Amino acid sequence: MTEALLKVENLKKSFPIHGGLFGRQVGEVKAVDDISFFIKKGETLGLVGESGCGKSTTGRMLLRLLEPTEGTIHFDGQDLTKLSKEAMRKMRKEIQMVFQDPFASLNPRHTVEKILEEPLIVHGVKDKGVRKKRVRELLETVGLNSWHAKRYPHQFSGGQRQRIGIARALAVHPKLIIADEPVSALDVSIQAQVLNLLQDLQKEFGLTYLFIAHDLGVVRHISDRVGVMYLGQMMELADSESLYESPKHPYTEALLSAVPIPDVDSKQERIVLKGDVPSPANAPAGCPFHARCPKGMEVCASVRPAFKEVERGHYAACHLYD
Repeated sequence: MTEALLKVENLKKSFPIHGGLFGRQVGEVKAVDDISFFIKKGETLGLVGESGCGKSTTGRMLLRLLEPTEGTIHFDGQDLTKLSKEAMRKMRKEIQMVFQDPFASLNPRHTVEKILEEPLIVHGVKDKGVRKKRVRELLETVGLNSWHAKRYPHQFSGGQRQRIGIARALAVHPKLIIADEPVSALDVSIQAQVLNLLQDLQKEFGLTYLFIAHDLGVVRHISDRVGVMYLGQMMELADSESLYESPKHPYTEALLSAVPIPDVDSKQERIVLKGDVPSPANAPAGCPFHARCPKGMEVCASVRPAFKEVERGHYAACHLYD
């Protein structure tokens, strides 16, 4: 087995809810509730789930843009949760992020050249000539022209802006890139171009990706393994082929049944879930999915299922396998 570059164990993130006259804490939102996974060097782990299930919070905790409430994050042999702020700032050279909205994540007052130079300056590249050369290289690497450096973000299309975001992430030669819904704000035709670019860059530079998305079709296209989250918990984790061909968790089955199939003769039945996603501020006891699960049993309402291996390399949190 290839060595794990990132190993996350029992990661939790809670946000306090304040209320009353004196603003005391009256509850908490469990955004991420005890998840564990690893990512091997050079692979892409896809993280999927409905909006609000904790995917982006997980990505931000890995960079410590949000501080974890509990748990450990081991990256390249170091526990990131134990690092000081200054040590973590230096470590961010190794872990970079591509954000969902390329327009919101690029400073509109800066030229592309200044945007791409910024991470180089932060991480100690003092020679101006070296920085200018690196900016030209980065633009050409992501399929733009070197003369684009003098333009401002508003002068580019959405797809081009996302390429600039990817170039900025690549600037300091990272090992891991966290891509937080990097194509969800783009047209379908542009999505494919950006996904192909990410795959080409992975082969060229030996990158490792955590790819966060809610579109199962996109995730299947790019991921080696896929994790499915629901209400802050990991429901299922397996290699891409196993998960799509033989899902083990009823929630994953329901998600996959909603993916359109370009086959008029397809006999795939749509699984329609009852009710709404519960509030993370008042999460149900037992399995978080039990109230909507078509295969729910009595035990599901009271006992939280363990996240365990149900087939080789295929993990699920479900009482059906006890």
